[in-house]
Amino acid sequence: MKTTLLVMTLNEIDGMKAIMPRIKREWVDQIIVVDGGSKDGTIEWAKENDYQVYVQKQRGFRHAYEEVMPLVEGDVLVTFSPDGNSVAELLPDLIAKMKEGYDMVIASRYLGPAKSADDDMVTAFGNWLFTKTVNLLHGGKYTDVMVIYRAYKKQLVYDLELMGDSAHALPEKLFGTKISWEPLLSCRAAKRKLKIAEIPGDEPPRIGGERKLQVLRWGAAYYFQFLREVVWWK
Repeated sequence: MKTTLLVMTLNEIDGMKAIMPRIKREWVDQIIVVDGGSKDGTIEWAKENDYQVYVQKQRGFRHAYEEVMPLVEGDVLVTFSPDGNSVAELLPDLIAKMKEGYDMVIASRYLGPAKSADDDMVTAFGNWLFTKTVNLLHGGKYTDVMVIYRAYKKQLVYDLELMGDSAHALPEKLFGTKISWEPLLSCRAAKRKLKIAEIPGDEPPRIGGERKLQVLRWGAAYYFQFLREVVWWK
């Protein structure tokens, strides 16, 4: 089982310098820094430290994933945020759990002793609401449907039809934003009754940079997807 780590960046030079040295290169088979057009030296630092770098052409997380997919050599993807929110030392645990035969393993911020230091009252309620909604409407057993830090089989991207505009264009247009595909991945994996596991994963405070969360727009777009999925995708 080959594993590719996708390190998602946009002006995260401080986090990159602090977090990436903690990731041992032998833990995975491939590391790709997927950058949204950083102007703070993130791209240059990554290249200087011999990381494979891809600079996306279209704005938005899902476009970054779609564009880099032809470069992915692994059978398993791990999506990772180097801003401090993802704990580097959990990476071997995620991969080990995948090797037990799971389709997806999530580093949950709300499982067991795990906690999020990045949550406020609004985001904590939103994450709770979204998770409860996916569990109720789509048969999930999640504690965290939203988090980026997870491992999953690359083939799920195609089997669950995450690529392209069909699942994303309407909510993005309605709410004037660009969204990622983790929430929909959680939703459709539950609908397909795939083998899913979670491990506890703290979310420490971010390191430098700016928080890019669009709480209301993203929240509305994702909730629209969850509701539409009841009748829209089989």
